[in-house]
Amino acid sequence: MVWASWTTTGVFTGQGGARTEEAGTVSGDLTVHTTWDGQLADVAVQYSGTSQWFTLSGSPVPCHTERDSRQLHQVVVEAVRAGGATVPQGSHL
Repeated sequence: MVWASWTTTGVFTGQGGARTEEAGTVSGDLTVHTTWDGQLADVAVQYSGTSQWFTLSGSPVPCHTERDSRQLHQVVVEAVRAGGATVPQGSHL
């Protein structure tokens, strides 16, 4: 079974925060977590230091290689820092 995950803590949102499915827009000090199962990448965020995760809008997305899923994670981290973040669709890399 193929599987990988990445977590980046201390990601401060830019103006517009990060859009989630469960909580709407969240902002502040977030942790970004990406899990890849070999076909899909799931991206979630949480307020750093808490236990509740929120699905980032647009997640999951098809991701066919571990390298692509790692790059997707970094793209999402940068989008959260910029503000108004969602998971990029299609050719995100």
